[in-house]
Amino acid sequence: MFSSITGGGVTALHDKAIFFAGSNKFIESMNITIPADLKESAQAAAEKANTIIWFTDHSKALGLVAITDKIKPSSATAIARLQQMGIEAYMLTGDNEQAAKVMAQEAGIKNYKAETSPADKAKFVKELQQQGKIVAMVGDGINDSEALAVADISIAMGKGTDIAMDVAKMTLISSDLNHIPNAIFLSRKTVKIIHQNLFWAFVYNVIGIPLAAGILYPVNGFLLNPMIAGAAMAMSSVSVVSNSLRLKWGKL
Repeated sequence: MFSSITGGGVTALHDKAIFFAGSNKFIESMNITIPADLKESAQAAAEKANTIIWFTDHSKALGLVAITDKIKPSSATAIARLQQMGIEAYMLTGDNEQAAKVMAQEAGIKNYKAETSPADKAKFVKELQQQGKIVAMVGDGINDSEALAVADISIAMGKGTDIAMDVAKMTLISSDLNHIPNAIFLSRKTVKIIHQNLFWAFVYNVIGIPLAAGILYPVNGFLLNPMIAGAAMAMSSVSVVSNSLRLKWGKL
């Protein structure tokens, strides 16, 4: 029998014996004894920014696995671009404090939280929202799905889990973080062009409709030729489409 505890670890039953594998917090919650030699090994690995996964039976730890996450070269560039755009970056991770600190420093992130569970991530998103902030959550795993669901804007990475992509409002086709500032830049420019199109369409209609209705006829006998009115309407549509095509010329 095998079961998974979200944000904690896994349990398995073999030959009537139960075994656990998971984070330090998960093992501590099970009141499992950790031998002194394994504690020393775990401490040494943690100081090198490794994430520790414990393997235990029902009473004591049997071994551990030290895992190191590598920061993608593009991550630091993406974070710097987001900060230049006036966006605060936070890192929420289930890794231990030392590993989280090293990863945050390598990525250029000033604010981070270590050893966070899925519920902790969602709670932190809600806390930021209560401060009046618009929160975008980026994630790719099962542990991120709860926070993705409560965020104002949720972004899943293309190589993430199915549940993350199902919950998120936006899914990037790759796992390159540089696509996030690109998407934000494109969204901002799109909204700006929409506002421009609405403004000029409003101005055109405010001027054109009264002229076509003959508002000046009682004053100076001016009537707008239907052919000219039709051409003006066509030019209005052309100007809107042309303005929208400027999106293709923008540099990401």
